[in-house]
Amino acid sequence: MTTHLPALATALTLLLLAWVGGLVGRARGRYKVTAPATTGHPDFERAFRVQMNTLENAVLFLPSLWLYAQYFNPRDAGVLGLVWVAARVWYALAYGSGGNRGPAFGISLGANAILIVGALIGIVRAMLA
Repeated sequence: MTTHLPALATALTLLLLAWVGGLVGRARGRYKVTAPATTGHPDFERAFRVQMNTLENAVLFLPSLWLYAQYFNPRDAGVLGLVWVAARVWYALAYGSGGNRGPAFGISLGANAILIVGALIGIVRAMLA
């Protein structure tokens, strides 16, 4: 069982989290929103929400990615993980520009749902074997 693809998806998720965090820092400076404030200019608030939404989703995504890889299929987990990362980048770009983030959200939600359900199926199968 090779876990190169889930590991790549994990590393890219870490880069994604660093990138959206950097966007918030840059927006704080640009729009003069000093910490600990989380409201201010609408463009700052969009950057902040992108970061928080991405972080909230990563908390569900990373464990489900690795559980799916362990108990179901590591290659498919990696592919789904890369889809999730790509969708979250699309989401960040769309939300940050005030565009339609719905399709990107739906794709990342779908990938995560497959990972969670697949992980649960794999765990139950392993327990019954």
